[in-house]
Amino acid sequence: MKLGIVGLPNVGKSTLFNAITKAGAECANYPFCTIEPNVGVVSVPDERLIKLAQMYSSQKTIPAIIEFVDIAGLVKGASRGEGLGNKFLSHIREVDAILHVVRCFEDGNIIHVDGSIGPSRDVETISLELIFADMELVERRVDRCRKMLKGDKGLQIEINLLDRLLVHLESGKPARTLEMTPEEADLARGVFLLTSKPVIYAANISEDDIVDLASDDSDDTSGNPFIVELKKFAHGEGSEVIVVCAKIEEEIAQLEDAEKSDFLEALGLKESGLDKLVRASYKLLGLISYLTAGPQETRAWTITKGTRAPQAAGKIHTDFEKGFIRAEIVAYDDLMTFGTYVAAKEKGLVRSEGKEYVMKDGDVTLFRFNV
Repeated sequence: MKLGIVGLPNVGKSTLFNAITKAGAECANYPFCTIEPNVGVVSVPDERLIKLAQMYSSQKTIPAIIEFVDIAGLVKGASRGEGLGNKFLSHIREVDAILHVVRCFEDGNIIHVDGSIGPSRDVETISLELIFADMELVERRVDRCRKMLKGDKGLQIEINLLDRLLVHLESGKPARTLEMTPEEADLARGVFLLTSKPVIYAANISEDDIVDLASDDSDDTSGNPFIVELKKFAHGEGSEVIVVCAKIEEEIAQLEDAEKSDFLEALGLKESGLDKLVRASYKLLGLISYLTAGPQETRAWTITKGTRAPQAAGKIHTDFEKGFIRAEIVAYDDLMTFGTYVAAKEKGLVRSEGKEYVMKDGDVTLFRFNV
């Protein structure tokens, strides 16, 4: 799964991406944090893996990962090809969700493209360019559908949806905020609209604001009016805001684990902003992890919510799905409560699940198959 990092110039986008690449997932399968110049791979924080690896004396631990794509900067007029507009839009089409970095700090040494800090205005600058691009796409699709309507009356449902989408977009609202039936949502996915992609906002604060952040577990710095403004905007469209200091995150990413803990403690923080961001991004994409553990490795496997057991097994190997017999599953919390797999099994907490079982986050799983 890929998240595209977007933002206006001088908002901290590149600094945050640098933090992501330097904090790249360190595991056998992903030895390099950057697989392309503009793609960084980062592990999803999961304490469960550490405890499972200790329980099974695993030789290695492999976390779930997310890819972040550093997308070319944007200027007004991108939808018409201004600046790197065409490249910007093509890169966004390739990602699953958007991480929108918004500047929420004053600094006279860093020029803002519009001359002043304005989170809502900055978000709308990028949002409107995506909306304009979507409007053009919907208009072309409507024209094509109308021409084909005589031969396929079933297209009328799609045309009705496209007409509603166009009105919604023309009002300055992204496609993801339009209420749709399940059937309409399926049709909309086939249009591949930029503004239908889920968004999470990263409010980039100054190093001085870290003190306020450390004293408030709610991720809110009430003394920062820019964050208040951004949260109001984001909540209006049902999106989440994660507060980070890109400069601090870049420094943290260069530290060893022990040094990182000491540094965070000195700042009064329980975890880095990047860890919060990665975890929130994983959730935004509708992803969960099931876990496998043994002497060789403990690993988190990424699946989407609603995935059934055979398809989850297929993530390990296609033969597991083809020859699926059953899944032997114990909930992570139950396993930790009783200390060993054998003890959990004696308590009747290890379940045998069939092909219709829907996997849950934290299922510690052993697949039985025959090929």
